[in-house]
Amino acid sequence: MVDRAAPDSPPPADARKVRVLVAKPGLDGHDRGAKVVARALRDAGFEVVYTGLHQTPEMIANAAVQEDVDAVGLSIMSGAHNTLFPAVIAALRAKGADDIVVFGGGIIPESDLEGLQRAGVVGVFTPGTTLESIVLWVHENVKPRI
Repeated sequence: MVDRAAPDSPPPADARKVRVLVAKPGLDGHDRGAKVVARALRDAGFEVVYTGLHQTPEMIANAAVQEDVDAVGLSIMSGAHNTLFPAVIAALRAKGADDIVVFGGGIIPESDLEGLQRAGVVGVFTPGTTLESIVLWVHENVKPRI
């Protein structure tokens, strides 16, 4: 018989929590959604770092490396997701951090989802996505890198 923990059981005490950086790339000044998602992730047991507004892709990649995060969650409302999301992924790759999971959300047309996924964005959340589904997605798709 194999002894398996229940799916809802907490991780072992010595397990490192998943660390997520939540960032607002570009000139977008609307951060309420990013803060709500950051708080939901924190309340679900993740370690969360929020970078604040008006971050460049390089600033986000630097923070991700310095904070040793497992994932970067990008939030954008300005329509520049097709430029900024891939730029963040390129900046992470340039720093040798291509194993950091990148996901994002905001006002993103369905017609752009496939292109973002091809660029390396692992998950995209559009308006109406519940916090519970974002938390579940992170639980299922992001693991500690060490």
